[in-house]
Amino acid sequence: MSHAKRLKVEFGDFQTPKSLAHDVCAVLRSLGISPDIVVEPTCGVGAFVCAAIQEFPSAREVIGFEINEPYLNQFRESLPDLSGAEKVRLEVADFFSKNWLEEFSESSGSILVLGNLPWVTNSALGIFGGSNLPEKSNFLKQAGFDAISGKSNFDISEWMLLDILLCLKGRSADIAMLVKTAVARKILAHAEKQKIPVQQSSIYGIDAKKDFNAAVDACLLVIRLTDKPGESMYDYTVYEKISSTHGKRVGHRRGLIVGDLEAFNSSAFLVGQCPQKWRSGVKHDASSIMELSRTQDALKNGLGESVDIEPDYVFPLLKGSDVGSGKPWREKFVLVTQRFVGEHTEPIRQFSPKTWAYLEAHHEALDARGSTIYKKNPRFSVFGVGEYAFRPWRIAICALYKSIRFRLVGPIEGRPVMFDDTVYYLSFESEQEAKDTLELLSSEPAMRLLSSLIFWDEKRPIKTSLLNVLDWSKIASVKQSAPQIEMSLTTP
Repeated sequence: MSHAKRLKVEFGDFQTPKSLAHDVCAVLRSLGISPDIVVEPTCGVGAFVCAAIQEFPSAREVIGFEINEPYLNQFRESLPDLSGAEKVRLEVADFFSKNWLEEFSESSGSILVLGNLPWVTNSALGIFGGSNLPEKSNFLKQAGFDAISGKSNFDISEWMLLDILLCLKGRSADIAMLVKTAVARKILAHAEKQKIPVQQSSIYGIDAKKDFNAAVDACLLVIRLTDKPGESMYDYTVYEKISSTHGKRVGHRRGLIVGDLEAFNSSAFLVGQCPQKWRSGVKHDASSIMELSRTQDALKNGLGESVDIEPDYVFPLLKGSDVGSGKPWREKFVLVTQRFVGEHTEPIRQFSPKTWAYLEAHHEALDARGSTIYKKNPRFSVFGVGEYAFRPWRIAICALYKSIRFRLVGPIEGRPVMFDDTVYYLSFESEQEAKDTLELLSSEPAMRLLSSLIFWDEKRPIKTSLLNVLDWSKIASVKQSAPQIEMSLTTP
């Protein structure tokens, strides 16, 4: 990666087009926002500072902070030609070392914090040692497996926005930021959880591809804070685009982010505890070794090697793309070395010597798997296994597909089917029990509830945290299934 590109990634450097900055300020004016002071925490070359001067003429000061001094120098050169430049104060500052509480406390009158925070995650920076990060802490309070398997990954803008919110807590102020849409939702959830008094908030979709050449769902997040906690309102309105005048009400109910309050309210009686926990497919982080394909001659791994091993630990495999698209089985298999997490793998050496020899032959790659979940467990371990993984019948759904499509999956060649870790599933001992459950999951109330909770712009829109709150046992009397559900039976 070139030095310039490294800097672009590290600082989430997507400079805001001047036209978009003016459109944002116009939206704020339509909401009645007229600040005394405008603060841009990461002002870059000054698009928002310029727009704020022109769109908020009554503001007595517009302050821009920026870590990259060359940007500020470039901006300073253009200031003499800018009407209202006498209101501008520019300062080189690192967001993460700046005392924002002190900065805001010293400002009297109404404050608008405006701008475009970095669009980058902490893990993306860590790949190449980027330093534009807050001090390391598990600020999302993830624990155990979540913290070490990736759920503790977060957008830098999420940390920054939460810091701004906390520093403004207890006073009237406005925040308007361009962020990823998923980050906006998380921030509004944080605000409610931490009882930050929010008077009004909204999300306006933007065209990130057009404005930033970024393939991400992004938005303008507007939060109006109040100094009167009794007036807090945590429901918010989502508009398709900045020019929209009508939106959809979104809010938080029973600890859930609800994307359609009307649909949720009509099916909220189903919120509870799922009768059976949804499980994730097998995680092994070594697909070229652990996943096999059957050819006319032999099993072959992802390295193109012929594989001669006993059948004891080999199971049919359906990938997430197979489940989501309804494709038939493609004669793929996966090597499952344990029947439950933490089970000793040494018995493989005794009872399936060819399988053990195969694992040993690839020990360097398997032993080098980076996650601590492998280092703390028996050699050649996998995850996503337990008694549930070996029942013959399943209902599966791909987490990555942009539709709610459950699939009934039966055994193949007399063996239970395994999935990769982009698939969530329930498992059953009998075909009839699986079919009965699928009918309940496919019912109109169940579909309505799930649809109200899923945000399709997210990379993995379908989550076990959502599936597991659907108590389908409460709809045993519902017989009519939603027409959009695709039900298919996997056969050899």
